[in-house]
This record gives sequence, structure tokens and C-alpha cells, in this order.
Amino acid sequence: MTLPGRVAVSVVLPCFNEADSVGLCVKEARDTLAGAGIVGEVVVVDNGSTDGSSEVAEAAGARVVNEKRRGYGSALRAGFAAARGDIIVMADADSTYDLTKIPDLVAPVQRDDADLVLGARLDAATRRTMPFLHRFVGTPTLTFLVARACGGKVVNDSQSGFRAFRRDKVALLDVRSTGMELASEMLIRAARAGLRVREVPAGYRERIGQSKLNAVGDGWRHLQLILLLAPDLLLIGPGAVLVLFGAVFAALGFLRPSGVEVGSLRWQPVFFSGIAIVLGTQALLAGAVLANRSSVASGAIRERFAFAGRPGFPGRCLAAGLGAIAAGLAIDFVLFIIWVQDNPQPSRGQALAALAHSLLIVGGTLASFGVVSRYLFPQGDDDEVATRATMD
Repeated sequence: MTLPGRVAVSVVLPCFNEADSVGLCVKEARDTLAGAGIVGEVVVVDNGSTDGSSEVAEAAGARVVNEKRRGYGSALRAGFAAARGDIIVMADADSTYDLTKIPDLVAPVQRDDADLVLGARLDAATRRTMPFLHRFVGTPTLTFLVARACGGKVVNDSQSGFRAFRRDKVALLDVRSTGMELASEMLIRAARAGLRVREVPAGYRERIGQSKLNAVGDGWRHLQLILLLAPDLLLIGPGAVLVLFGAVFAALGFLRPSGVEVGSLRWQPVFFSGIAIVLGTQALLAGAVLANRSSVASGAIRERFAFAGRPGFPGRCLAAGLGAIAAGLAIDFVLFIIWVQDNPQPSRGQALAALAHSLLIVGGTLASFGVVSRYLFPQGDDDEVATRATMD
């Protein structure tokens, strides 16, 4: 049942210089809605086109909305706000998505079996229409990272821009992205909010016109957003594992100073242990700070790492860093005295040297962070974090 002045389904198409394809997409969407008996509309969000795209879309029967803020995410958010439908379908205006599949995406939402449905590009024939790097590097990598940020694999194709969702539930997610990373943000926020996410095969076609995707720039924006949304899963968890492994292998280096036999080879774990401890500590520190200061991370995450935003945290990092540096220098000084006096090096000298170097690097990292945070970016009360990362 639709409310007065509203429709059942709104198909939102962001558009920037797609005059050759937007009319075809509007017609395909309108014909599909009519053929399926769905009361709907097509909303084209013109994002500053200079090739007459908006006129073509309007002539084909779309309602055109203008969005001056550039970006895929900005255009979609404007379309979501302007849509009248209880269910929103988002797609592209370049003819890559098969809009005859709209009923397949909408059906699980209509049956109340799902809150968000993605049209996946899964089969081999479909994947051949995607650029090589996107098919084998970009999409799999981002899907893996999104799965980590969601707390588990939710879909097989996280970057599909062909989606259907109930507007009232997804509106609560408060997506803020202005670029292509909106696809990842929506999925991560939906999964973490407990929304029911489904995936249906939808196909993918050769696009009409020139691609607007910037592989490097858009990839970095995706990565930045994922780190801000889920620093606990992408930095803190792996960092803790690295520190643990580093400590275990450091202990192994002391227990087996001559190395560990691996087949015909002899492996010295002290080298890996130092690297793991340093990288793990850096990941833990970065993750804790991001978790506390990121305005797009969930409130539960920020509360869990509230200690990283308290005024005393930089001072504690500085003290811990200076202590680690002092310990590392002390170990190195003892080893140096032994060497100067031409005494036999201790059997665990290599492990001691590796430990000293790890302490020096970790100490330098903590001390540097403490100085920068304390003196260059002074913090006020716990509720006043001066620098919060935003996606706008």
C-alpha cells in the first residue's frame, strides 16, 4: 500500500554526461515497472552534465533532479532524498545494469525477506564485461575488506551499484559518502545495524560512453572509508595478532638461539618477531585513535576506545615510548660493552639485539605520537575531540 503522493518503487539513476545511454535506461526501467504492474517512477539525478543528459532523461519520462555537489555518492543521496517510493532501486545511467531485473531485486524487499538486495555480477559471461583490474583486483579486494568490516562475508560482490532497499530502514543508516565509496559504506552500515542483506544474480553489460571511474582515487577513498568505519576489525584485530605472534617468536628466539630447523634450512625467528611487533604496535595505535576520532564509526566502537581520546593518553604514550627507548638503548649498550671488551658474545646476543631494535622503533613510534598529539593537537575534555574524520 502506498501513501498519498508516493509510489511503490523509485528507480534512482545518477547521471553525469550520459546522453547516449540515459534515455535508454529510463525507458527500460519504466517499461519494466509497467510490465510488472509496479507503480513507480524513474528519478535521474543530473550531476552537472554538459551534454544535454537531463533533457534526454526528461524526454524519456524521468523526473530530473539537479545536484551541484559532484560525486557518485552526492548524486545518489540527492536521489534518495527526492524519491517518493517506499522502495528505492539504485542503478547507473550507462546501461551496464540490466534494468529488466528490477522485479527480481524488489521482490525480496516486498515480501519482507530482506531490507537490502544487491544485484550481483557473478557469472563468467558477466565478469568478462568488467575491466581486467576491476574484475581480478579491485572488486575482490574491496569485497574482502568490506567483509572484514562487516564482521563476516555478507555478499560475493560488494561493489555492485544495482540495489533495492526499503527507504525507511536504509535512511536510518545515515550514509555520508560523496563518491563511489558509498557502495561500501551502505553495505557495512547495513550489516552492522543488523539489516537483512540478500544477493540475487543481475548481470552486467558493456557500458555506453566513457567510464567516470578513477581506479586509484576511488580505490583510496574506499580504503579510507573502510578503515574509518571498522578500525577495530581492520587494524586493531590484525595488530593484536601480529604483536602476539611477534612475542611468541621472540621467546622462541631466546629458547632456540641457534635457530629453528625447517627441513634442510635453519630459520631465525628473531627477524620476523621484530617486524611483527613493530607493525602490530603501529596498527594497534592507529586503530585505537581512528576508532575514537572517526565520526563515521559506530558509537559502540568509539565508546570502546574512548581512552584514546582522553587528555592523558598522549602523555602515557610518550612515557611508554621513552621507557621502551631507554630499555632498547640499555640492551644495546650492554652488547656494545661486551663487544668492545672483546668478550664472547652471549649465545642469545642476536635475539637481544633484535629485541633492542624492536623496542627502539616501537618506542620512537609511541613517543612521536605522544609529542604530536600533546603539543600540536591539544585535546580538551573527553567529549571534545578537536579533529574528527568526516567523509564530507
